[in-house]
Amino acid sequence: MTEPPLPARTLVFGASGYVGSHLVPRLRAAGHHIRATARHLDVLEGRGWDDVELVAADALQPDTLDAALDGVEVAYYLVHSMAAGRDFARRDRQAAEAFRQAAERAGVRRIIYLGGLQPRDNTSEHLESRRETGEVLAAGAVPVIEVRAGIVVGPGSAAFEVIRDLVFHLPLMTTPRWVRSRSRPIALDDLLEYLMRLATIEIEGSRVLDVGGADTLRYSDMLKQFGQVVGRPVRIIPLPVLTPRLSSYWLDLVTAVPANVARPLIDGLRHDLLPDDAEIRALIPLELKTYRQAVESALEAEREAPLAARWSDGALAFRRYRQDVSFFSKNAFAAADSNASPEELWAEVQAIGGRNGWHYLEPLWSLRGLIDRAFGGIGMRRGRRDPRALRVGDAVDFWRVAGLRPGQQLTLVAEMKLPGSAVLEFEVKERAGGGSRLETTARFHPAGVFGMLYWYGLTPIHAAIFRGLTRAVCREAEASAAGAPSGASQGYVRSK
Repeated sequence: MTEPPLPARTLVFGASGYVGSHLVPRLRAAGHHIRATARHLDVLEGRGWDDVELVAADALQPDTLDAALDGVEVAYYLVHSMAAGRDFARRDRQAAEAFRQAAERAGVRRIIYLGGLQPRDNTSEHLESRRETGEVLAAGAVPVIEVRAGIVVGPGSAAFEVIRDLVFHLPLMTTPRWVRSRSRPIALDDLLEYLMRLATIEIEGSRVLDVGGADTLRYSDMLKQFGQVVGRPVRIIPLPVLTPRLSSYWLDLVTAVPANVARPLIDGLRHDLLPDDAEIRALIPLELKTYRQAVESALEAEREAPLAARWSDGALAFRRYRQDVSFFSKNAFAAADSNASPEELWAEVQAIGGRNGWHYLEPLWSLRGLIDRAFGGIGMRRGRRDPRALRVGDAVDFWRVAGLRPGQQLTLVAEMKLPGSAVLEFEVKERAGGGSRLETTARFHPAGVFGMLYWYGLTPIHAAIFRGLTRAVCREAEASAAGAPSGASQGYVRSK
């Protein structure tokens, strides 16, 4: 059978999201001409998509849409506002209306929208918003294929990461009644294959297509099968008093998955989510993966993923290649403005550590190094290769340079003894009114219950250290710009 021609240009709107970031490479490999969008272009620029056209666009800023859709035949719509707070449903409607109108103006041939499976007695505000978004998109002249999926099994999907964390963090689980709900989890690979083929298959008009995997399982079965794959026994005691809202807070406490990510998952899991996928299986016959196969495939995909240029949504390389370490991270963030130029501030950022010191609460850094050595770690004894310059792979005390964008960003991965994995990232930005801004993000991916206890126990100390460090680096850059010796702002003179 002759393959249908590929679209002239395919737009992935929301390419920085979970599904979009996996779909773009698939479409590229199939020969599509891709235009990928995100609200912030720098999120896409570090992905290594050299042959993909990158465009900044936001459906809530309609004036950005015409350029994004110009010349596009097929557009994937993969955005939602669930993390935006209580007003997310209105924002989703507004975004869908703006996108639909821009697609009509551009002459788009087809919109493919990824929505959510709808239970028969839907009381979920999140799922209702996903359904309403599909209806708004389909109300115009451009045909819309709405693909409704439930639980997606792949590294980084909310359901998969909740399962990972529950299995590794809790040897004995007291779980809500929703663990008894039934669904047909679909492997990420199978979902992407459906989405990719829908760009070229001959379908008249708009359609709503449910998709699902090979197995019908209760959520408790998924926990147990994941435990079997990774060699961790799972013991479950249902606890009926946990409401969906309390469940989301409970998951936020015992897993690294943020509450705003877990809440839509729990809203859906209150019901059986069983797709009627006969139509799409007739259109696109696939040999669907079982849940166990999907789990094994997801874990293998993590192991084979290339090293990212920066911390990127829990890449396994930034988790010491340990699959018991959480994909999502607990974060501490600090920012400070400086009168120094971005170049002057960057010079201080890339000189951090070694004999140059850590600028703030130096005794605590030294103490952390001694504790690390006491537990068999490397401590602070490695220093730096060069006092003023860095390259990827360099050691900086008990850190290693994992990512480097000269003048902009430095990513350090901890090599100290930890119940998890830690990443420290510095980003230098130019201020519109002159001067610069330093943003410091510390990310910790916990491993097991001790990882969670470590994070919660040290959160106040970490917040103070990274806030003080960020401000001190900015002061150091200002002192250097004024001609003072390095270290003068801290009351000491460092060796250059």
